[in-house]
Amino acid sequence: MKTKAVLTDADVSKMLAASKAHANKNNWAVTIAIVDDGGHLLGLQRLDGAPAMSAHIAPAKAHTSALARRETKVYEDIINNGRTAFLSAPTLQGMLEGGVPITIDGQVIGAVGVSGVKSSEDAEIASVGIAALTA
Repeated sequence: MKTKAVLTDADVSKMLAASKAHANKNNWAVTIAIVDDGGHLLGLQRLDGAPAMSAHIAPAKAHTSALARRETKVYEDIINNGRTAFLSAPTLQGMLEGGVPITIDGQVIGAVGVSGVKSSEDAEIASVGIAALTA
């Protein structure tokens, strides 16, 4: 039997705080979502001024990243390179850059999804949150 780390409430709070601080420093109005390895929502924060739709997109990005065990940019690139049939993949709705898996000891234990600014900036915010977990 294998064991692996799991996210705690304190971990989620730490990642949300770091992501929020980075977004606020850059005046980026975003929604930040954190999920466990099954894609279940553990934390969500919609910053002031973030579009209402971002509260749906951020969790979808996190969910897709957790289930697929990879950054959602991979799927955006696949689709942009012409494989549009991939849009019909089951349970994967957040196939835009901005979903980043949380990997500890080689195991994906969850993901962070961000929505509200340019996709590369969404991914940057997610990565800052994850970095805070291991700092």
